[in-house]
Amino acid sequence: MSTHLQASLFDQTDELGLGPLDGVRRTPLGDGAWIDLLPGWLHGADALFARLADEVPWRAERRQMYEQVVAVPRLLAYYRAGDALPHPVLDEARDALGAHYADELGEPFTTAGLCYYRDGRDSVAWHGDRIGRGAREDTMVAILSVGTPRDLLLRPRHGGDTVRRPLGHGDLIVMGGSCQRTWEHAVPKSTRATGPRISIQFRPQGVN
Repeated sequence: MSTHLQASLFDQTDELGLGPLDGVRRTPLGDGAWIDLLPGWLHGADALFARLADEVPWRAERRQMYEQVVAVPRLLAYYRAGDALPHPVLDEARDALGAHYADELGEPFTTAGLCYYRDGRDSVAWHGDRIGRGAREDTMVAILSVGTPRDLLLRPRHGGDTVRRPLGHGDLIVMGGSCQRTWEHAVPKSTRATGPRISIQFRPQGVN
C-alpha cells in the first residue's frame, strides 16, 4: 500500500524498541476517568508504520448510518486473543502494558484493533468503547500510535471542555477508570495536509 510519511525528527532509527513505562504521566479527567500519556514510548516507530502499512491485511468496511450504507472512513484490522500480532514488538508492548497495569486492571490486555488513517479525510466519530464490559465496568484501553500525529479529542459525555492530545511517532495513551462510560473520544477530520497514521488499540477481553 502506497504511503507518504514524514519521518519524525526525534526518532531517526529503524531499530524497534520500547522505553520504560515509568515515565507515564497521568491526567485525571473527572468522574473517575483518567488518561496516561507517554510520548515516544516506541523507538523506531516510523519503521513499524511502514511494516504495518504494507503487511497488515487491511479491510475497508461499510456500515448502516440512518437510512444509508456508508464507507467507514479508515481501514481496519482486528486480532483476537491468541492471534499472532503483525509484529513481535506489538506482543512486547501488550505484555509490558499488562505487567505495568496489572494491579489496577486486574487482567491482561488480550486483543488488538488497528486503524489506518490514510490522510486527513479519514476519521472516527465521537464514541466510547461501550460495547461489552466497558458499558458497566471501569476498564482500560491502551493506544499506541505510529505515523504522522493526529489529534485525539476527549470530552465529557454530558458536556464540558474538550481535551486534545496529538498522537503519532510511537506515542502511548491509556484511557482508564470510567473513561469509556463517562467520556467520549474522537479523531476528527482535518482540512490540513496531513500524512498517514496507524493506531494500535490494546483491550482486555470483552471490551470493544
